[in-house]
Parts: sequence; structure tokens; C-alpha cells
Amino acid sequence: MKSKRIPKATIGRLAVYVQVLESLRRDRVEVVSSEKLAQACSVNSSQIRKDLAYFGEFGVRGVGYYIQELITSIKRSLGIDRVWNCALVGVGNLGRALMKHRDIPRKGFVIKAAFDCDPDRIGLVIKGIEVMCLSRIKEVVPSLDVEVGFISTPPERAQRAANFLIEAGVRGIVTFAPARLEVPANIPVEYVDFSHHLYAVAFYINQEANKA
Repeated sequence: MKSKRIPKATIGRLAVYVQVLESLRRDRVEVVSSEKLAQACSVNSSQIRKDLAYFGEFGVRGVGYYIQELITSIKRSLGIDRVWNCALVGVGNLGRALMKHRDIPRKGFVIKAAFDCDPDRIGLVIKGIEVMCLSRIKEVVPSLDVEVGFISTPPERAQRAANFLIEAGVRGIVTFAPARLEVPANIPVEYVDFSHHLYAVAFYINQEANKA
């Protein structure tokens, strides 16, 4: 990696590049030009070159990018060329959907343990994983080499869930709860808030309607 100061927006775009490149690979495409890749990713080719330059030199002038090579390089740069063990806190409707989601393990993130504080949920077995009482998290997370925590609790319980996960030793958190978390500076947190996307699509629909 050439630089440690990678903009967050670049990381997001790299994830899109991988998604598009993997789709092209499934279609048995071996090489793609920067222009075609940019078009498929809804960015310009100079943006792709700038994003990739943070991690090294890619592509062949006049040829383009070798798809498998670029996928491998981006995944290695992002640290997703290996399996990440995860623990989930909150096994409501959303939590169960996450446990059953086929694409999450395909991306290299495997939910190894699930926790809840609701007696009606503790003991349930979902996709071969038994839901455990949250009080066991400090025992279970280290034993399973869990590094990433998922939170899908109600917002008022999200901070407590984060505290439990951090005390158990997770190194990063992805939260689906609509609440901001207070965590140590060395614990990265990603917020997945569907309302942002709902607001955005409503805004763009209104924009188009106002043009008429």
C-alpha cells in the first residue's frame, strides 16, 4: 500500500469495483478497459485510476485491467482476502435475516456466534448457531477468534451491546441500530442506516417531479 491516508469514500468505491469486477468474471470476461469499468461503476475513469493508485500500479496501457488480478489485488488491499469471524448481538427480525443472508459469508464474513438478552430467543438455533445469553460473550468471542461485531438491537440497547463486544475483544463493529455509539478511538464503527437511503431516494424522486 502506498499511502495510509485512504479517504473513506475511496474504500466505498473499491467495494463497488469488486462487485462489478466479480460480475464481469462470472460472465467470463477476462479484461476490461478503464472506460467500461468506470461506466459500470458510475464513476469516471480518472477516479478509478486515482482510487487504485493508493494501493499500487494496476492495468496495462492500451489493454485495460486483467479482472482476476485486479480483484485479488483490491481484496488484498482491503483485507478481505481472508475469512473474518463475526459475532452478532440482537436476534430479532433483522438479526435473523443477517444470520440467514447468504452473501455475507460469501464476502468472507462468517457469523460464528449470536447473542441476545431475551429469554424467548436464547436457545434458538438459526443456521446451525445457537443463540446465547449476552452474559456469555466474554467467554465465547475469544474462543472463536471473533474480530468483528454486528449489532442489530433496538437503538436504546446498542451502546450496551457495543460495550459488551468491545470488552469481549472485538476489533471493529458494524451496527444496524439507528443510534450513535461511543467507542475507543482504535475501534472502527460502520453505521448501516437504511433511512439514509430512503431519504435519498425520496429526495431524488422529488427532484425529478419538480423538473416536470
